[in-house]
Order: sequence, then C-alpha cells, then structure tokens
Amino acid sequence: MHLAAHFPGVNSTTVWADPRSRSQIDFASFEHLARTAERGRFDFFFLAEGLRLREHKGRIHDLDVVGRPESLTVLNALAAVTERLGLAATVNAIFNEPYELARRLATLDHLSAGRAAWNVVTSSDAFTGENFRRGGYLDRAGLRDAGSARPRETPYTRAAEFVSAARALWDSWTPDGTARPFAHSGRHFEISGEFTVPRSPQGHPVVIQAGDSGEGREFAASSADVVFTRHGTLEAGRAFYADVKGRLAAYGRSPGDLKIMPGVTVVLGDTDAEAQRNAAEIRRQQVSPQNAIVALEQVWGRDLSSCDPDGPLPDVDPDPGSDLVQGRVRVADPLAVAARWRQLSEAEGLSIRETVIESTARQSFIGSPQTVAAELEKFVAADAADGFILVPHLTPGGLDDFVDRVVPLLQERGSFRSEYTGSTLRSHLGLAEPVWKG
Repeated sequence: MHLAAHFPGVNSTTVWADPRSRSQIDFASFEHLARTAERGRFDFFFLAEGLRLREHKGRIHDLDVVGRPESLTVLNALAAVTERLGLAATVNAIFNEPYELARRLATLDHLSAGRAAWNVVTSSDAFTGENFRRGGYLDRAGLRDAGSARPRETPYTRAAEFVSAARALWDSWTPDGTARPFAHSGRHFEISGEFTVPRSPQGHPVVIQAGDSGEGREFAASSADVVFTRHGTLEAGRAFYADVKGRLAAYGRSPGDLKIMPGVTVVLGDTDAEAQRNAAEIRRQQVSPQNAIVALEQVWGRDLSSCDPDGPLPDVDPDPGSDLVQGRVRVADPLAVAARWRQLSEAEGLSIRETVIESTARQSFIGSPQTVAAELEKFVAADAADGFILVPHLTPGGLDDFVDRVVPLLQERGSFRSEYTGSTLRSHLGLAEPVWKG
C-alpha cells in the first residue's frame, strides 16, 4: 500500500488544546512531521493551502487563526532536510498562472531531486477572490457567454486547461536538456515564450486532485496521478474506486496510472477497548462547546449563540441562504442534514454538542496496532483504496505512534515497503515517467 502524511492544518480534526500541540508555522513542526514520515518510508508529505482566513458572523473565526504559510516555500525548505520523501503542495488553479506555478513546481522538483507534487484545487467563491486584485473567480454554476454555444465554463474546466498548459511548459525542454519555445492557446490562457527551468528529474511533478463531484471525478481520470478522497468507509471507498478507475480507459489510461488515497485518521491503544476510549476523548476535544455551536450555525445558517451546547437542537429550520459562515465548504442540503441530526438526537437523547460529536468527529481506524494494520490491509485488498493519507490530530507529533507501532507490522506482513527502492516520488508511487511530448 501507499502511505502519505498530511500536516494537520486549519480544520476540525486538529486538537489545539492538547498540551502536546505545537506551532503551525514554526519550521520545526514541519520538519518533525516530515522526518517522521520519511522514517516510516512514506510516499509523500502533504500540505494544504488557504488563501483567506475564514469568517464567522463577519469576524475572523478565532478557532482557526493559527497561521497557514505558503506551501511551496515550506516544501523547498523541507527538501534540504529530507532525502526520499515526496513533497506535495496544494496550490490553487484559479488564483495562479500556469507559467509562474509550473516554474515554481519545476524548481522544487530539481531542488528535491524529483520529489515534487502539486495538489490541484479550485476556489469557487468571491469571498476568496476579494484577496486578489482582479477579484475574479468562477462560481460552482459555471459561466457561459450570453448567446454563446461554447461549453459551460467551471472551475474544473480552468483547472484542466491549467494542468495541460503546465505540462506543455514542462515538456518544452527535451530530456537531453535542450530548450524549445512553447505555446498554449485556450479559453483561459494564451501564453508563449521560453520556459526557464529544464525538464524536471521525474519528467513532470506528480499531480494530485481532490474533487468528488462527477466533474471532479472526470478531471481526476483525465489529468491526475493521485486522488485525495474523503471516502473513509469500505463500501463508499469501493464504489468511488470502481467509478473513478472505470473512467480511465476513455483517456487511454490503465488502472495503475491513478492512485486513490483517502484521507484518514487513526487512533491507537494497547487494546481495542483502550483505543475506543482514546477516540472518544479526542472527539470531545475536537468538538468543544464553542465549536459545537459554530458547527450548528454552519448547518442552520442562523445566529444560535443563545443556544446551550448541552441543551437540545433548535426547533427552527435552517436558513439555506445565509452567509453566516464564509470561506468554508458549504453544506449541500442543510435541511437534510438538520433532519438527520434531529433523528439522531431524538433517538439517543443527545445534546447539541453530543449530536455534533456523533455526526462530524469520527476517526477512520480505531484499535490496537494489530487491528489497525489488518483494517488498512482489508481496504486495499477490497479495492477501496491504493493507500492512505494520514491526517493526525496533533501537530507535529501525531504521526509518531503510527510510524513506531503500525508501520513495522505492515512491513512484517509484506504490505508496505521496508526501504525506498527509488529516489523520485513517481518511483515510490509506481507511476511511469511521462513520455516526452516534444
């Protein structure tokens, strides 16, 4: 199986109050997690991105203000203190340009001797666009010129063209080191000239994608090397795996050309029972009384600050048109979510906080090291995943126990490498180097 480490960032997984939690911006935190992942022979280290601080009721969301440094800058520094570990940066395809980003990624690939990866994401909100001079964005409904027969333009159509343009730039240098002029002409980009960075050590940096809609899955099948998915159950994982892998043939690709790696959390204990107790305590730390009310307001779209987190759910329906919370993924169907929460709360007699804990804060794999190792193997054997991106709840030591206690078991069972056999990220992932298209 393949394993990667996600640096715990600004999200509800991280437990800020734990005394073992450290800085989100001190380089020592990044270095500790990266060195731990490399000690565990992980495929890559993964950084998220945030282009605007999220808001709640028109104010910066105080639970999230811990810092979000620029990903590629951090990874360039980590290239100097790691030797084999892949280095993956999340970079937005809406608020960047192909030439600049292709150059930065190619630079990281050279500095790391072939270990760079790009997690392609899009932003579909004007809220993020306000941080940029042009204020431009593509909303989720897409854009179409009035009276035009052109296809609908969405964030994914721009992202697909962005990736295509970047690959044209990376291919503008021959494998033997000769620079050639490039040109790309499309709906979003019209660029030409000469690229300044020679072809990277692994041909192209690895491309990661994390969309789950039908359009996102199609983009992954056509353009990605790795999919970062949220499908954490065996049944959902198998369905997603079969769907996305089944789309590859239409693009002349085989199942091995795309690795599917869900983001997962792990809680360990000496016994399964102890692990369950640990997980329950972590869930309570993740959903503080204040966090519970914020989560409730995100669904209801109303000011519910007067509610008691230890009391019942509000008796009013959600307001789906509210902008109470900005800069977060929208709840697709707040009425349906509210109905599920009410059913759970009434059936089990749960308070607001208990309902949020049961509905949102669940770990993916809980148990002794032996139990967790067996479950990870089960997912891969059942074609529910090719591997996993671990999202620890502590910064920066949240990966230590997994590397010390689970990885050796996977190695003993022949499920995971004992040593790196190659030097590039593509070699770790079993991906062929792209054929040069001169």
